[in-house]
Amino acid sequence: MKRIIDLLLVFVFFSILFLPMILIFVLIRLTSKGPAIYWSDRVGKNNSVFKMPKFRSMLIQTPTVATHLLNEPDSYLSPIGGFLRRSSLDELPQLLSVLKGDMSFVGPRPALYNQYDLIELRTKNGINSLLPGITGWAQVNGRDKLSIPDKVLLEVEYLKNRSILFDMKILWMTLLKVFKRDGINH
Repeated sequence: MKRIIDLLLVFVFFSILFLPMILIFVLIRLTSKGPAIYWSDRVGKNNSVFKMPKFRSMLIQTPTVATHLLNEPDSYLSPIGGFLRRSSLDELPQLLSVLKGDMSFVGPRPALYNQYDLIELRTKNGINSLLPGITGWAQVNGRDKLSIPDKVLLEVEYLKNRSILFDMKILWMTLLKVFKRDGINH
């Protein structure tokens, strides 16, 4: 049932956001060198690595690490990167990952392939059995402000209590947080 809901939501979002996505694509290409979409190696269900697309918000020479590990992360932002991140518009290409089946709308955010501490703690707690999501329980409860252990505790809570209604609650909370720009550090 969750997969059917994911596919219906992808159709709805693509229908509404296709033209804005084209505009973002063009703006990125006009304002900075490099491709408009960045394909990041991410850890998915059962710790398999997949390519996750995002609109490129960083300059092409940015090191491949979590943003919070960069010295002065704002200095790596492309001319429109700050806006894309604050508005979460950089996440829109992940609809392709939901369509492909690598991600769901709701689940733990996929770790970067080199976030070994997060991957290890998730595996120890069974979070790796879940399909990663565009948003999740940890995202709506702190996002960038959470420590890795706190993030995993929230993901364990999601694992134990997941349901269609819980997913709908998380989607609603995500929309509210995005509009308020709540919990976004970069």
